Amino acid sequence: MTVQDDRRENELISLFQLQKPANATRSGTDAVLYFNERYIPFELKSTTSSSVTTVRDFGSTHIQKWQGKHWLFGFYNKNGTKLNYCLYGSPQAMEKWINEKEAYILPDYKLAQLAPELLTIDVLYEILGEKQVYTLEDARRLQKKQYPIQQYRNQMDLFQGYSSERMLSILKDRCQYLIERGSTLNNPHIPASYFRDWKRITENHAQRLRELVAEALHDKA
Repeated sequence: MTVQDDRRENELISLFQLQKPANATRSGTDAVLYFNERYIPFELKSTTSSSVTTVRDFGSTHIQKWQGKHWLFGFYNKNGTKLNYCLYGSPQAMEKWINEKEAYILPDYKLAQLAPELLTIDVLYEILGEKQVYTLEDARRLQKKQYPIQQYRNQMDLFQGYSSERMLSILKDRCQYLIERGSTLNNPHIPASYFRDWKRITENHAQRLRELVAEALHDKA
Protein backbone atom coordinates (compact mmCIF):
# COMPACT_ATOMS: atom_id res chain seq x y z
CA MET A 1 0.00 0.00 0.00
CA THR A 2 1.38 3.44 -0.93
CA VAL A 3 1.70 6.27 1.59
CA GLN A 4 -1.15 8.09 -0.17
CA ASP A 5 -3.45 5.04 0.00
CA ASP A 6 -2.52 4.50 3.63
CA ARG A 7 -3.35 8.12 4.49
CA ARG A 8 -6.75 7.88 2.82
CA GLU A 9 -7.52 4.58 4.54
CA ASN A 10 -6.70 6.08 7.94
CA GLU A 11 -8.89 9.08 7.10
CA LEU A 12 -11.85 6.79 6.37
CA ILE A 13 -11.28 4.85 9.60
CA SER A 14 -11.27 8.08 11.60
CA LEU A 15 -14.21 9.66 9.77
CA PHE A 16 -16.48 6.63 10.21
CA GLN A 17 -15.19 5.83 13.72
CA LEU A 18 -13.96 2.37 12.80
CA GLN A 19 -11.19 0.36 14.41
CA LYS A 20 -8.07 -1.25 13.05
CA PRO A 21 -8.33 -5.00 13.72
CA ALA A 22 -5.80 -6.60 16.01
CA ASN A 23 -2.87 -8.15 14.12
CA ALA A 24 -4.05 -6.57 10.86
CA THR A 25 -2.36 -7.87 7.73
CA ARG A 26 -2.37 -6.62 4.16
CA SER A 27 -4.49 -9.55 3.01
CA GLY A 28 -6.88 -9.45 5.96
CA THR A 29 -9.61 -7.13 7.17
CA ASP A 30 -8.95 -3.41 6.73
CA ALA A 31 -11.17 -2.20 9.57
CA VAL A 32 -13.97 -3.30 11.86
CA LEU A 33 -17.11 -1.63 13.11
CA TYR A 34 -18.27 -2.52 16.61
CA PHE A 35 -22.04 -2.44 16.27
CA ASN A 36 -24.80 -4.11 18.28
CA GLU A 37 -22.28 -6.09 20.30
CA ARG A 38 -20.55 -7.58 17.26
CA TYR A 39 -17.51 -6.78 15.15
CA ILE A 40 -18.35 -6.22 11.51
CA PRO A 41 -15.44 -6.58 9.01
CA PHE A 42 -14.88 -3.88 6.41
CA GLU A 43 -12.98 -3.65 3.15
CA LEU A 44 -11.83 -0.06 2.50
CA LYS A 45 -11.16 1.33 -0.98
CA SER A 46 -10.36 4.84 -2.14
CA THR A 47 -10.20 6.27 -5.63
CA THR A 48 -9.54 9.51 -7.51
CA SER A 49 -11.86 8.54 -10.37
CA SER A 50 -15.46 7.40 -10.73
CA SER A 51 -14.50 3.70 -10.76
CA VAL A 52 -12.66 1.67 -8.12
CA THR A 53 -9.61 -0.54 -8.54
CA THR A 54 -9.45 -3.63 -6.36
CA VAL A 55 -6.41 -5.94 -6.21
CA ARG A 56 -3.50 -6.76 -8.48
CA ASP A 57 -4.03 -10.52 -8.74
CA PHE A 58 -7.68 -11.31 -8.09
CA GLY A 59 -8.28 -15.01 -7.50
CA SER A 60 -10.16 -17.55 -5.41
CA THR A 61 -8.56 -16.32 -2.16
CA HIS A 62 -10.16 -12.91 -2.67
CA ILE A 63 -13.55 -14.51 -3.27
CA GLN A 64 -13.25 -16.23 0.10
CA LYS A 65 -11.91 -13.10 1.78
CA TRP A 66 -14.72 -10.86 0.53
CA GLN A 67 -17.65 -13.15 1.26
CA GLY A 68 -19.75 -11.42 3.91
CA LYS A 69 -17.57 -8.30 3.99
CA HIS A 70 -18.99 -4.79 4.22
CA TRP A 71 -17.32 -2.16 2.02
CA LEU A 72 -16.56 1.54 2.26
CA PHE A 73 -15.52 3.53 -0.81
CA GLY A 74 -13.95 6.96 -0.58
CA PHE A 75 -14.10 9.09 -3.72
CA TYR A 76 -11.43 11.79 -3.78
CA ASN A 77 -10.48 14.65 -6.07
CA LYS A 78 -7.92 14.05 -8.81
CA ASN A 79 -5.01 14.84 -6.49
CA GLY A 80 -6.31 12.54 -3.77
CA THR A 81 -6.20 15.39 -1.26
CA LYS A 82 -9.91 16.05 -0.73
CA LEU A 83 -12.65 13.56 0.03
CA ASN A 84 -15.71 14.35 -2.10
CA TYR A 85 -18.10 11.64 -0.93
CA CYS A 86 -18.28 8.05 0.29
CA LEU A 87 -20.38 5.01 -0.52
CA TYR A 88 -21.29 2.05 1.66
CA GLY A 89 -21.58 -1.40 0.10
CA SER A 90 -23.30 -4.10 2.11
CA PRO A 91 -22.50 -7.78 1.43
CA GLN A 92 -25.80 -7.94 -0.45
CA ALA A 93 -24.90 -4.93 -2.58
CA MET A 94 -21.46 -6.32 -3.46
CA GLU A 95 -22.64 -9.88 -4.09
CA LYS A 96 -23.46 -9.40 -7.78
CA TRP A 97 -20.02 -7.99 -8.66
CA ILE A 98 -18.17 -10.66 -6.66
CA ASN A 99 -20.25 -13.45 -8.20
CA GLU A 100 -19.53 -12.14 -11.71
CA LYS A 101 -15.79 -12.24 -11.07
CA GLU A 102 -16.04 -15.68 -9.48
CA ALA A 103 -17.89 -17.01 -12.52
CA TYR A 104 -15.19 -15.56 -14.79
CA ILE A 105 -12.28 -17.32 -13.08
CA LEU A 106 -14.15 -20.53 -12.14
CA PRO A 107 -13.28 -22.57 -15.30
CA ASP A 108 -9.57 -21.81 -14.86
CA TYR A 109 -9.76 -22.60 -11.15
CA LYS A 110 -11.39 -25.96 -11.86
CA LEU A 111 -8.71 -26.67 -14.45
CA ALA A 112 -6.08 -25.99 -11.77
CA GLN A 113 -7.70 -28.62 -9.57
CA LEU A 114 -8.14 -31.27 -12.27
CA ALA A 115 -5.09 -30.95 -14.54
CA PRO A 116 -2.41 -31.96 -11.98
CA GLU A 117 -4.06 -35.34 -11.49
CA LEU A 118 -3.51 -36.09 -15.18
CA LEU A 119 0.26 -35.93 -14.75
CA THR A 120 2.01 -39.31 -14.72
CA ILE A 121 5.41 -40.66 -13.79
CA ASP A 122 6.31 -40.54 -17.49
CA VAL A 123 5.77 -36.78 -17.48
CA LEU A 124 8.09 -36.48 -14.49
CA TYR A 125 10.75 -38.55 -16.28
CA GLU A 126 10.39 -36.32 -19.34
CA ILE A 127 11.12 -33.24 -17.22
CA LEU A 128 13.75 -34.45 -14.75
CA GLY A 129 14.83 -37.83 -16.10
CA GLU A 130 14.38 -41.19 -14.38
CA LYS A 131 16.27 -41.50 -11.09
CA GLN A 132 16.27 -43.79 -8.07
CA VAL A 133 16.62 -40.78 -5.75
CA TYR A 134 15.82 -37.17 -6.60
CA THR A 135 17.79 -34.46 -4.84
CA LEU A 136 16.89 -31.18 -3.20
CA GLU A 137 18.22 -29.43 -6.29
CA ASP A 138 15.82 -31.47 -8.45
CA ALA A 139 12.90 -30.43 -6.26
CA ARG A 140 13.95 -26.79 -6.48
CA ARG A 141 14.10 -27.02 -10.25
CA LEU A 142 10.38 -27.78 -10.13
CA GLN A 143 9.03 -25.63 -7.32
CA LYS A 144 11.54 -22.76 -7.47
CA LYS A 145 10.93 -20.54 -4.43
CA GLN A 146 7.35 -21.66 -3.81
CA TYR A 147 8.44 -23.89 -0.93
CA PRO A 148 10.48 -22.61 2.03
CA ILE A 149 13.55 -24.73 2.70
CA GLN A 150 11.92 -26.52 5.66
CA GLN A 151 9.00 -27.60 3.49
CA TYR A 152 11.43 -29.04 0.95
CA ARG A 153 13.07 -31.05 3.74
CA ASN A 154 9.72 -32.16 5.18
CA GLN A 155 8.75 -33.52 1.77
CA MET A 156 11.75 -35.87 1.64
CA ASP A 157 10.65 -39.50 1.90
CA LEU A 158 14.11 -41.00 1.31
CA PHE A 159 17.42 -40.34 3.02
CA GLN A 160 18.45 -36.87 1.78
CA GLY A 161 16.13 -37.12 -1.19
CA TYR A 162 12.81 -37.95 -2.79
CA SER A 163 11.24 -40.95 -4.44
CA SER A 164 9.71 -40.65 -7.90
CA GLU A 165 6.24 -40.78 -6.34
CA ARG A 166 7.02 -37.90 -4.00
CA MET A 167 8.60 -35.90 -6.81
CA LEU A 168 5.49 -36.45 -8.91
CA SER A 169 3.44 -34.98 -6.04
CA ILE A 170 5.69 -31.91 -6.05
CA LEU A 171 5.27 -31.63 -9.81
CA LYS A 172 1.50 -31.69 -9.38
CA ASP A 173 1.74 -28.90 -6.82
CA ARG A 174 3.75 -26.86 -9.29
CA CYS A 175 1.24 -27.46 -12.05
CA GLN A 176 -1.65 -26.34 -9.86
CA TYR A 177 0.23 -23.22 -8.76
CA LEU A 178 1.01 -22.19 -12.34
CA ILE A 179 -2.57 -22.59 -13.53
CA GLU A 180 -4.03 -20.80 -10.52
CA ARG A 181 -1.56 -17.97 -10.98
CA GLY A 182 -2.54 -17.68 -14.62
CA SER A 183 -6.22 -17.68 -13.76
CA THR A 184 -6.09 -14.50 -11.68
CA LEU A 185 -7.54 -11.22 -12.94
CA ASN A 186 -5.28 -8.20 -13.12
CA ASN A 187 -6.86 -5.52 -10.95
CA PRO A 188 -10.54 -5.83 -11.90
CA HIS A 189 -12.36 -2.50 -11.62
CA ILE A 190 -15.73 -1.85 -10.10
CA PRO A 191 -17.22 0.47 -12.74
CA ALA A 192 -18.97 3.74 -11.97
CA SER A 193 -22.20 2.27 -13.35
CA TYR A 194 -22.26 -0.27 -10.51
CA PHE A 195 -22.69 2.58 -8.01
CA ARG A 196 -25.25 4.52 -10.04
CA ASP A 197 -28.16 4.25 -7.61
CA TRP A 198 -26.19 4.17 -4.36
CA LYS A 199 -26.74 6.92 -1.78
CA ARG A 200 -23.74 9.17 -1.21
CA ILE A 201 -22.47 9.85 2.29
CA THR A 202 -21.32 13.45 2.60
CA GLU A 203 -22.04 14.33 6.24
CA ASN A 204 -22.60 12.71 9.64
CA HIS A 205 -20.44 9.88 8.32
CA ALA A 206 -20.27 7.69 11.42
CA GLN A 207 -23.98 7.97 12.19
CA ARG A 208 -25.02 7.43 8.57
CA LEU A 209 -22.84 4.33 8.27
CA ARG A 210 -24.45 2.76 11.31
CA GLU A 211 -27.89 3.45 9.91
CA LEU A 212 -26.99 1.78 6.62
CA VAL A 213 -25.38 -1.19 8.36
CA ALA A 214 -28.50 -1.64 10.49
CA GLU A 215 -30.62 -1.67 7.31
CA ALA A 216 -28.34 -4.23 5.67
CA LEU A 217 -28.38 -6.52 8.70
CA HIS A 218 -32.16 -6.25 8.90
CA ASP A 219 -32.57 -7.08 5.19
CA LYS A 220 -30.30 -10.10 5.58
CA ALA A 221 -32.20 -11.45 8.59
